[in-house]
Amino acid sequence: MKTHAGRWLVALCVLMFCAAAAVLASGWQTGLSNQVNSQILWQLQLPLTITAVITGAALSVSGASLQVVLRNPLADPGIIGISSGASLVAAFVLILAPQALVDHLPYTLPVACFTGALFSTWLIYRLSVRLRGINTAVILAGIAITTLTSAIMGWLYLFADAQSMRNLTFWIMGSLHQADAWVLLVSAPIIVLSLLIIGRNATALNVLYTGDLTAKSAGVDPDRLKLTIMIACALAVGAAVAIAGSIAFLGLLVPHYLRLVIGHNNRYLLPASAVTGATILLLVALISEWVPFAALPVSMVTATIGGPLLLFAMVKGQLK
Repeated sequence: MKTHAGRWLVALCVLMFCAAAAVLASGWQTGLSNQVNSQILWQLQLPLTITAVITGAALSVSGASLQVVLRNPLADPGIIGISSGASLVAAFVLILAPQALVDHLPYTLPVACFTGALFSTWLIYRLSVRLRGINTAVILAGIAITTLTSAIMGWLYLFADAQSMRNLTFWIMGSLHQADAWVLLVSAPIIVLSLLIIGRNATALNVLYTGDLTAKSAGVDPDRLKLTIMIACALAVGAAVAIAGSIAFLGLLVPHYLRLVIGHNNRYLLPASAVTGATILLLVALISEWVPFAALPVSMVTATIGGPLLLFAMVKGQLK
């Protein structure tokens, strides 16, 4: 099993490296001066690549760990409301905040997204404690939170001017082209730190498969572990939403299909989820670079691919 999972990890790393190289090379245009090509690389292609890598890793690892903590294969930052909570607070900042905050978006947007993600995570955590053993109810509560935030964001459209409406559409559809060096400088360290915290608890998450009582007998505090993982997921997802908006299905389907291939051991599943999620968004970025007339909304692409895959998994009885 270790050899099998290790081979998959190596293959995924090679694929991610090739995809990243292709994205960086896609902006290199012959016939332009070296200075122009250098600006394209450092100001456009490199931020795009970093955004795709850290966003894909954050969403996929968060989904994989939440599915263990909530004991439900449908747990996903988007479905249970973490992403929508982050997007809602960001929408308030974009539309209703005073100009002083809008002028400092590289700093205010990550803080706004963290706040929304943490609040949504707190609600989900309290519900999971109150509805212990009724995991379907937790997922339904998350769907209710997502629906409510979508409705509020719809009402915000009534107060938005043309520019604010375009910015708000970005949060709904997702984009890899919006983040610049300043936003990445604030958000990227938060994502990396959160993923390291989750990865450090991979063995404890394996123990959690056996139930809370068995985990306690093995020296793991399940309540503390769940709280730690959910806070780390909230920070990672909040930072991801701050730089790329809301992206659907990635955190749900990547860990699900990886479990079918390499098993449930989180020591391998979490890094494989990070590499796979990063690779998928790199491929989406590459496809977007090839489309000459528009930058494709990321959530539209992931939903187009993820929707049929989710239905296929349900028909096959894989989501139980």
